[in-house]
Amino acid sequence: MKPSTGICLAAVLVMTACATNPVTGKRELNFMSEAQEVQLGQQSDPEIRGEMGEYPNPALQQYVRDVGMRLAKASERPDLQWHFAVVDVPAVNAFALPGGYVYITRGLLAHLDNEAEMAGVLGHEIGHVTARHSARNYTRTATANIGVVLASIFVPKARPFMGAVQAGLGLAFLKYDRDQELQADSLGTAYVAKVGWAPSGMSGVLQALGRIEAASDSRGVPNWLSTHPQPADRVAKLTQTVQTLESARPASEWSVNHDPYWQRLDGLIYGDNPREGFVRGREFIHPDMRFRLTFPEGWKIANGKRQVSAAPPGVNDVALVLQLVESPAGASLEDVAVGSMKNSGFSLVNGESTRLNSGLPVYHGIYGGQTEDGGVVQVEAAHISHGGQVFLLAGLSSQARFRQAQPFFVEAIRSFATAPAGEMDRIKPNRLAFSTVRGGDTWETIAARSGGAIRASDLAVVNGFAPNSRPPEGRRIKTVIPGE
Repeated sequence: MKPSTGICLAAVLVMTACATNPVTGKRELNFMSEAQEVQLGQQSDPEIRGEMGEYPNPALQQYVRDVGMRLAKASERPDLQWHFAVVDVPAVNAFALPGGYVYITRGLLAHLDNEAEMAGVLGHEIGHVTARHSARNYTRTATANIGVVLASIFVPKARPFMGAVQAGLGLAFLKYDRDQELQADSLGTAYVAKVGWAPSGMSGVLQALGRIEAASDSRGVPNWLSTHPQPADRVAKLTQTVQTLESARPASEWSVNHDPYWQRLDGLIYGDNPREGFVRGREFIHPDMRFRLTFPEGWKIANGKRQVSAAPPGVNDVALVLQLVESPAGASLEDVAVGSMKNSGFSLVNGESTRLNSGLPVYHGIYGGQTEDGGVVQVEAAHISHGGQVFLLAGLSSQARFRQAQPFFVEAIRSFATAPAGEMDRIKPNRLAFSTVRGGDTWETIAARSGGAIRASDLAVVNGFAPNSRPPEGRRIKTVIPGE
């Protein structure tokens, strides 16, 4: 296509891709119709649930759905087929997909104080959907490369390894700009007030996020603050909205529902769910699959449902990944290794069949490949046979960093070992519980009673206090019961 033809086509598409925003009533650029929004949400939802998992508590799931549906029916798009889910992730997050798909992590639920705050979070995410923010952000991404992306706007690029940055997850974690955040705050608070929850719930959420910004556990997915930037004037503007809404009726008529919310938090898994594998220091342990390995010191570890990855901080071209690979019946480990890497775009440079120190069969190889922009990627990969399955533990690096990174890759591969069945069977998740502050208690003494299941600073933040504060005597607080 000639450049002039591409420009004309882009202009025609821009003129024909305007749609009316359901919230503002204004015409705006948006390549997605409502049907396309719904389709994209339907396609991405299984990916979200597959990568993060649904939290296995039907009663809690129904509770969140009920609150979410009451809010959604009060929105400008009540006829969307809305979906709400608690995902089994310790990170503090909530997000939405176009078409009415809203998710909240159990990690965020643990940090909220009452039902009105949870309604504020869900209302905010509903506001992003009703105002079509994700669709507009997706459109903005498309228009930046309009000549290339037009034919495949909904098709994710092929990647050598299946990680967390895929089409659905990438869409879920598109960042919102200042105006979109302010609008979602306003819309969500209006929905909350319309249904009868205290509008101040959303203010409580922002205050909680301010306390946990530095301490929140963001492994696996970005935390809420990384995808929902919180400028200084956001809290002030929301305060004005809250005051206006709350003045419409007596304070006694607004619903907060503190105790019912806490009842539903009782027993909530806190931190990693060990049955899905968990991180302890620099070690990754999987009780059900009965193995453990050690990542390099200081590397950031992300534990997803389909893949575990680790990378040194501040470096974007070095990583370790662990995942299962398909193992056809009757194929040798070498055939599985070379074939799976070839399917991922990597060619074998050299390799050998050997055994790890723990005695597990392994095909250990060096592979080469190219990125989409022509860069060279080198891989140190071990395909490990364990428990009737084949695990890929691979270190990936740019050519320039490979020699420097290779010792770390080898160290991690050699650390992969079986774990004793008895030890693994005893591992249970840490769970939220409640206790009363005793005379003379500090956050340190209360955390010590948890057996190290939670740090003192995190315990303070989970309860809505600053880490350097003192817990009020006689106050009922959240605590954590150790599972191990």
